[in-house]
Amino acid sequence: MHSVAVIGTLADNLTYVLERDGGAVVIDPGEASPVLRHLGTTGSKLLAVLCTHGHFDHIAGIGELVAGTSCDVVQPGETDAGSDDRVTVGSFMFTVLRTPGHSTDSVCLYLPGGDGAPGDVFTGDTLFVGGCGRLLTRSPQTMWASLEVLAALPGETGVYPGHDYTLENYEFALTLEPDNREVRQRLQQVRALVEAGKQAVPSTIREERATNPFLRAGDPALKAALGMPHASDVDAFAEIRRRKDRF
Repeated sequence: MHSVAVIGTLADNLTYVLERDGGAVVIDPGEASPVLRHLGTTGSKLLAVLCTHGHFDHIAGIGELVAGTSCDVVQPGETDAGSDDRVTVGSFMFTVLRTPGHSTDSVCLYLPGGDGAPGDVFTGDTLFVGGCGRLLTRSPQTMWASLEVLAALPGETGVYPGHDYTLENYEFALTLEPDNREVRQRLQQVRALVEAGKQAVPSTIREERATNPFLRAGDPALKAALGMPHASDVDAFAEIRRRKDRF
């Protein structure tokens, strides 16, 4: 089994340190110093840095981490195209899921649990808890296809996004469906976490399928709430994204 430490970096980024058997992998280091402090506490050896995409706030700490630990760096563009690429670092074997939409180089990193344990997926700015990233590629079709890849993962998979925008995301979701009991309950849960000074990360793929409006764009009930009962899934998704951009 591996452990996952959730570390806040920069203004609102989330960086992850995965540890197993004395080895560690860092995903999306917005800063180096919080990561180095954590590793100094646990004593794990940093083996590699992995990134979900090349935006500055996800890679800014790489140089300092390499200088301080001599770790390897694995960036999205360094693997061949395809949804079944593998990256092995020590005892960690990630599946690299090609998920363009937020950026052309966006990937998600799926780590199976093993021995019946649930896996984890590190989604960068593709999928947030209750939301998804902005379409910097300007292609709803591309992003929707990427979200479908994530929605197909096992329901118990832990979801670890690049930012914790959860409260705002569920406040927005409730504007789409004010009478949706599951969304309202989820918003109440998130508010309670925030008030207690806790993060709403991780979520699970099952939770996202049930309450994240961006994964639910194909749901007839949500299409009806949008006033688009006969729209395609992609068109409904694009409308949700447009509304969120103005929220």
